[in-house]
Amino acid sequence: MLNKISDNIYEVPMGYKPNMRVAGRIFVSPPLMEMIEPGTVDQVANVATLPGIVKYSMAMPDAHLGYGFPIGGVAAFREENGIISPGGVGFDINCGVRLLRSDLESKRVEPMMTQLVDALFHAVPSGVGATGRLKVSDQQLTGAFISGAKWAVEQGYGVKEDLVHCEENGGMKGADPSQVSDKARKRGRPQLGTLGSGNHFLEVQRVEEIYDEEVASKFGLFKGQTTVMIHCGSRGAGHQICTDHLEVLSRAVQKYCINIPDKQLACAPIGSPEADHYFGAMVCAANYAWANRHIIAHWTREVFDKFFPGSKLDLIYDVAHNVAKREEHDVDGHRERLYVHRKGATRAFGPSRSEVPQTYRDVGQPVLIPGSMGTPSFVLCGNDKALGLTFGSACHGAGRIMSRSQAKRTYSGQEIKAQLSKAGISVKATNPAMLSEEAPQVYKPSTEVVNVVHNLGIATKVAKLVPLGVSKG
Repeated sequence: MLNKISDNIYEVPMGYKPNMRVAGRIFVSPPLMEMIEPGTVDQVANVATLPGIVKYSMAMPDAHLGYGFPIGGVAAFREENGIISPGGVGFDINCGVRLLRSDLESKRVEPMMTQLVDALFHAVPSGVGATGRLKVSDQQLTGAFISGAKWAVEQGYGVKEDLVHCEENGGMKGADPSQVSDKARKRGRPQLGTLGSGNHFLEVQRVEEIYDEEVASKFGLFKGQTTVMIHCGSRGAGHQICTDHLEVLSRAVQKYCINIPDKQLACAPIGSPEADHYFGAMVCAANYAWANRHIIAHWTREVFDKFFPGSKLDLIYDVAHNVAKREEHDVDGHRERLYVHRKGATRAFGPSRSEVPQTYRDVGQPVLIPGSMGTPSFVLCGNDKALGLTFGSACHGAGRIMSRSQAKRTYSGQEIKAQLSKAGISVKATNPAMLSEEAPQVYKPSTEVVNVVHNLGIATKVAKLVPLGVSKG
């Protein structure tokens, strides 16, 4: 039985499952609570049994069933006696979102949307197993693993000014390419500069509504403006890195006598060789993802320049969704270094944090929460209140309420394309089935999800963006 703490907070009590070290917290509205599967609540409770967990095992408003941790799961672990778990990061390491603002009003762009989406679709390869326009050597791949977006800039993609507006400046420290297998390298080498499949997209949008004029101005947003959102991650490299290290950490659980209620929560003690090796490989995948989004943004700019010569696409921000990071937080009145796992959750730091770029230091970092093809996306700004509530974390999207297989049985791709076209949204996909899998109806309402974040004070709504054209894998 869950305890309702407030309209937007539900507690999973300590006795919900045996051996819970902390309670669980699920941040949802009453309507969203009705969409939470029992298995998701079980996963929140399972995470609460892991060694070294601090405060709560958490689930964001978009929470749904995942691998080990729920998607939308957040948990922080102490350096001393804590663990690190791939289940708390996910297979698509640093799946994330990048938002570019243009200096174009949408009324200038909309008449050319079909041709623009076609051009973007051909400029940025997408789909399952898609290979990119780049042919990188093993040495270049190592450079991307170590330096992320900075490596991409050095190769001529994007500009160095973009780096300051990426989380971690587009590259985490601690990469260890020696822990990336040949198989992961083989999968990752041809996929740099590709969008992938599933919920990944390249979307042209219109700023439909401004909620906070002052912060919107700071972010360079205005009503009627054209924006571009890029949602993708570390592709086959990240998936293989996760797969490889899960095998190792499954054995580590037995080696270190860690009692876990679900084998998908395979983990190792922080500071152990197994944990260090996974973390070093995970950082490589995270940096690969930042390089990937940087390259895609570069090609997107090239397309826009062909259609609208002299126009600008400036980076507002780039956030990671699936990652574990060393961060300092206040716990019980003193500062501690924690390993914060965010899986299907995005950082939402307020003005007090030095990690926020100087450009946004007086308002908080941009928090980007995408919709689902036919539904709005939102830009928010992080609040300091989130630090005590969620370790500075917000949701990463709307969250699924229907499996991909069920979606394909329920909707046809042609039907969804026709619906989107009727709504004035141009869409291009490698496969019609992808449109049925990603139909707007298979996701929770993005407005309801974002309102929970806003009402809790985790992050404040700044702008609503509506889709005009979508390129899908």
